[in-house]
Amino acid sequence: MTIYSTMPLELVYDGINNQPGPYVAIHFGDVQLQIEAVSPGVGRIVRLLDGPLDAYLRPELSPGTMVAFGLPPS
Repeated sequence: MTIYSTMPLELVYDGINNQPGPYVAIHFGDVQLQIEAVSPGVGRIVRLLDGPLDAYLRPELSPGTMVAFGLPPS
């Protein structure tokens, strides 16, 4: 792979080894979401996994939106 950039390589590759997550799949009405837990019961939407096509246009389901969710019993 070749990268052409005027930025220093330290900035280009900054955070390349950081692992995102942990991710949780939840059902939010008729939509299945992948969220990243930020605190107990609160998560940030990463992406929509499944749902009707009009769900992708709903602003409350856009990536980055914070949602409340219940953790499954362990």
